[in-house]
Amino acid sequence: MDIMALVDRIEELVDSGRSVPLTSSKMVDPEKVYEIIDEIRAQFPDEIKQARWIVKERQEMLEEAEKEANRILEDARDRARSIASEQEIVKLAEQQAAAIMDDARAKEREIRLGAEDYADEMLANLEVNLGKLLTAVQRGRDRLQGKVGGGQQQRQ
Repeated sequence: MDIMALVDRIEELVDSGRSVPLTSSKMVDPEKVYEIIDEIRAQFPDEIKQARWIVKERQEMLEEAEKEANRILEDARDRARSIASEQEIVKLAEQQAAAIMDDARAKEREIRLGAEDYADEMLANLEVNLGKLLTAVQRGRDRLQGKVGGGQQQRQ
């Protein structure tokens, strides 16, 4: 029987007790009350043990839940740091890629301008040589025409 049932029995004893005339008091058999009190005392430690065990279990569950919550928070923080670190790496890679592209464009421009200057120089040399060659060809033709023309004039 649990403590509350025993308390209910004490209450029944008091309610069923005989009333003392001209007072609000009741007469109860003290032996029956003492028996019930002894039963309460006998059960009291078990119920206290059970209550303490329940409180202890509750506390352990709360501590375990708090540990789990802290672990989840730490995992989330680690993941956030990792993501932030990855984003920094991506930013650095993008910056390096942009620098490499800028450098490549500058080198391409330099090479292209150098190639254009070289081609222009070669074409200028070719133009001079062709000019000299053209002049030599013209003189040769002029001589040929002069010889032919001069030979015809001498024959007449």
